[in-house]
Amino acid sequence: MSDVSLDTALGGSGVLTSALSHPTRPFYWSVRRELWENRATYLAPANVAGVLMVGSLLAALRFGRYHDDVSQIDPAQRLGLMELPYGVAALAIVVTMFIVAVFYCLGALHNERRDRSILFWKSLPVSDLTAVLSKAAIPLVVMPIVAFVVIEALQLAMLFLNTVTILVRGQNLSQLWGRLPWLQMQGVVLYTLAVTALWFAPIYAWLLFISGWAKRAPFLWAFLPPLALSLVEKIAFNTSYIGDLISYRLHGFKDAFSEGTVSRAGRLDIVTSPISLLDPLGLLSLPGLWSGLMVAAGLLAAAVWFRRRQEPI
Repeated sequence: MSDVSLDTALGGSGVLTSALSHPTRPFYWSVRRELWENRATYLAPANVAGVLMVGSLLAALRFGRYHDDVSQIDPAQRLGLMELPYGVAALAIVVTMFIVAVFYCLGALHNERRDRSILFWKSLPVSDLTAVLSKAAIPLVVMPIVAFVVIEALQLAMLFLNTVTILVRGQNLSQLWGRLPWLQMQGVVLYTLAVTALWFAPIYAWLLFISGWAKRAPFLWAFLPPLALSLVEKIAFNTSYIGDLISYRLHGFKDAFSEGTVSRAGRLDIVTSPISLLDPLGLLSLPGLWSGLMVAAGLLAAAVWFRRRQEPI
């Protein structure tokens, strides 16, 4: 973004000066700038939600959500069947958020050096620390909030669609409204988004560090060295400590949830209370959480150092 476009977005040079004069305003406007320049951070989840909603509508028109023999299903399984579409929709948005966050972090510091816009941004009274923290706030804070809003809107639309489907079929609304634990489901969504943001913080920080350090091909520098080190370790020592560490960072956040849903004898036991899946004390007791946050802090500090010293590409 050029200085003219930024000045126009802020309403004039006087507004630009006053907007950056307050201690918290540089961070606020830096976050706003990231959203202006990276619309995929909120458009991608919204587009996925639109596709899911169209799919839900087509499914409802063709098959209907509920069947006449639904009363013959076990209550726990019936509840699980009602919750399943909402959970799948939320999971799709969360996965989309993570993918977009990965690509955003890889380009956050690299792109401004490549297009030389960093020369303009450095001319503003905004420190390198503020700039890097504003970029880190996008995947850690802003995108989870956006994802929750999108999930909430999508699930409300699905609930409305299911309600209309039941009314059209002449069935009793109590089978949906009386059994679906709506507030508990939203609590699970909020908890899941918070856990993923905290747990994946070192991944986002690593990608931001690579984005600020690499002169070209940040994607390859971010992923090939860990994979190569893991392969060399396996060949040379027949161990897999690096691979296990990567796998734990990608999947270990599941320990933040209780054993509320387990598979026994090839059958999925569906819990009747989604809130029972949450285990916040277990999350806070995980050494991997705190060690990951410390690693993330170190990587962000390194990203600040490189942004202060790196030249345009």
